[in-house]
Amino acid sequence: MKTKKSEARESPEYVRISLAAAMVLGYKTGLFYRGATSPCVNILLNYKEGCAGNCAYCGLSLKRPGTYTEKSFIRVQWDIYELVDVIEHMKSNLSGVKRICISMVTNRRAIKDTNAVLQALKDSLSMPVSVLAAPTILTASDLRDFENNGADRMGIAVDAATPHLFERYRGKGVNGPHKWEKYWQLLDEAVGVFGKRKVGVHLIVGLGETEEEMIRLIQEAHDRGIETHLFTFFPEPDSLLASHPPPAIGQYRRAQLACYLINTGQAETIEFQFGKNGRLTDFGMAEARLNKFIDSGKPFMTSGCPGADGEVACNRPYSDSLPGPDIRNFPFLPDAEDIRKIRGELWE
Repeated sequence: MKTKKSEARESPEYVRISLAAAMVLGYKTGLFYRGATSPCVNILLNYKEGCAGNCAYCGLSLKRPGTYTEKSFIRVQWDIYELVDVIEHMKSNLSGVKRICISMVTNRRAIKDTNAVLQALKDSLSMPVSVLAAPTILTASDLRDFENNGADRMGIAVDAATPHLFERYRGKGVNGPHKWEKYWQLLDEAVGVFGKRKVGVHLIVGLGETEEEMIRLIQEAHDRGIETHLFTFFPEPDSLLASHPPPAIGQYRRAQLACYLINTGQAETIEFQFGKNGRLTDFGMAEARLNKFIDSGKPFMTSGCPGADGEVACNRPYSDSLPGPDIRNFPFLPDAEDIRKIRGELWE
């Protein structure tokens, strides 16, 4: 007998949600380290055949062992729930939810199903909704459909900072379908649909790029009206890059501070100085002014889409470092002790 779609628990009727979202909505019990909150419900589309991508660092990679529904993503399990039930749970916890993000996968069915999920959310909730898009299968027309169905922002995970690294880890180097040019074309088209500063590019520090290459790409994105949402590489078990180490903490702290200054229009790459091997050596501003940004703690918080209040809602607690003293993206404002530690790491 042929299995019905609903029995297979596939999208759009069924979706996967992150462990953090499951805790916020009451599906799971647990506590966030240091009282962090997770005000964004991250939704992942679900298909028996999974994602066609084979990205070397991704938990959902086609060639990673296990079935798609068994695969972790960002090192945690994403359990399957009925969409209508997830919406009811969000209705019951409106004070704890400030944004919803729908993560597509590279699967042709995901275009129609993203629109279906958007429409269901629009009919039931008054809530900002982002789409983390899969450029390989999308056109500008699809982006307009997403916007018409309620999405107010778009995110695109380019991840690698150079065409060479993108090709190596996402394209032909791993027999993957993705192309650098297509991703940046869709980013520009997304700016045309959603507007400047309403499109975010995800970039991962530590895939083999120099600091200068990463920071110049952040500047290029800013000049094109795109904000950068920055991550540090953190290996996924059983992925092709499972043994690849995270970047040095100093490398990441410098990238975070540069990203914040560029995203907020406080500095431009032309003012920075780079030394041997592309290492950032100077931010090109008075020490007192730079210290104000460091002491604010804001450059070292997670960068992501905001809620209606303008504050980052998609803060992904501990998505790229373990809960503990070595936090890389802070899901809350760092305190005085955190700032002291960050200062020691910045030029490490």
